[in-house]
Amino acid sequence: MKEYQTITEISGPLVFVETDEPIGYDEIVEIETDDGQVRRGQVLEATSDFVAVQVFEGTSGIDRNASVRFLGETLKMPVTEDLLGRVLDGSGRPIDGGPDIVPEERHDIVGAAINPFSREYPEEFIQTGVSAVDGMNTLVRGQKLPIFSASGLPHNDLALQIARQATVPEEAAEEGEDASEFAVVFGAMGITAEEANEFMEDFERTGALERSVVFMNLADDPAVERTVTPRMALTTAEYLAFEKGYHVLVILTDMTNYCEALREIGAAREEVPGRRGYPGYMYTDLATLYERAGRIEGREGSVTQIPILTMPGDDDTHPIPDLTGYITEGQIYIDRSLNSQGIQPPINPLPSLSRLMDDGIGEGLTREDHADVSDQLYAAYAEGEDLRDLVNIVGREALSERDNRYLDFADRFEQEFVQQGYHNERSIDETLDIGWELLSMLPKTELNRIDEDLIEEYYVEDESETVEATAD
Repeated sequence: MKEYQTITEISGPLVFVETDEPIGYDEIVEIETDDGQVRRGQVLEATSDFVAVQVFEGTSGIDRNASVRFLGETLKMPVTEDLLGRVLDGSGRPIDGGPDIVPEERHDIVGAAINPFSREYPEEFIQTGVSAVDGMNTLVRGQKLPIFSASGLPHNDLALQIARQATVPEEAAEEGEDASEFAVVFGAMGITAEEANEFMEDFERTGALERSVVFMNLADDPAVERTVTPRMALTTAEYLAFEKGYHVLVILTDMTNYCEALREIGAAREEVPGRRGYPGYMYTDLATLYERAGRIEGREGSVTQIPILTMPGDDDTHPIPDLTGYITEGQIYIDRSLNSQGIQPPINPLPSLSRLMDDGIGEGLTREDHADVSDQLYAAYAEGEDLRDLVNIVGREALSERDNRYLDFADRFEQEFVQQGYHNERSIDETLDIGWELLSMLPKTELNRIDEDLIEEYYVEDESETVEATAD
């Protein structure tokens, strides 16, 4: 192995080294400083004369006298089923005080693209226990469904709730709840120490850590490490899913911090910036992460992704949410006005969307009335929201009895359906039953999106109205 002492320039997280032989792209590098410290890096660019190395641990303390060794292999993640229950840093090294990882295999963190011919269409329901997701924007196995949030909103609380509660009901019914092969891979990028402590405290208190693998990249860790963390997490998820048969839910927070790291590295390389200073290749880079969700024909497991991103300035046209929306199959919106009203979790169903929902619900998957109830709840809540704007102009007294019912429906929908707290888990049957209870505020003639047979079976008659009708 050759050792070079030919560092010519240090720029931000990058070190430029003169070489006299071809060096492979993405090759792992060790840089040893004068005081004996060894730092790891990765080749970001290679020419016949020099290579640009991005250093994971930062470049402070590295000077021209440092030694550079090229290891001749790309960055690999040591994988084993024993990773469940472990906490690792952003580079995949244990930070929980446990023993060293003894890997069964070492997998390249870039992963291998799933052959489109071998992909299975996602259509099995994942129950998160959150009514606004399960009832209105259902998550299915193999889907990528991001959460669009903003600064100061409780997306972390929602992420923890989903990590605690998510199950595959079919598996639980067939094998018994404890035997269900379900795992969570949690990748945190650029979070504060306080947030990290909250995450770990919740994982340990609820026992969710036993079926989870946690990757932690903190805000004071090098930005370059942030570009590696989601790939480490997804490599672990792919191993558990496609080689060990687990249904794996990958939660990545916060993708905005990941994209900021891309921008920082792009600036250090003096690349021509794209929209708002982000690299022009950011769409491709994000797609290499999001497209690692899915199911493979003939394999038992699946990888489902919930990336979380905070929209700068609450702007969903910002490049990060904009590009994410193009690649993924929908989005869940965290709403600032609902949060200010104390709704937990403050999910707004109207701009939220799950493009694969229709294929993952219905008889044999959730319940035969799921699709109709969801459509009717959506329509009724949208009507109530429109009427709220009208009330601000003409006052409630000017509205008809029908309109007042829709206003009352919108209020109760937020307070009883969306509002459930972060520690209350609802089954899909409970969620749909609450939906029917709310829809029963409306006359049967208004339920024009529900099959008549379902109305006869599930509609809850208002006792007071029945008494009045009998008296008349």
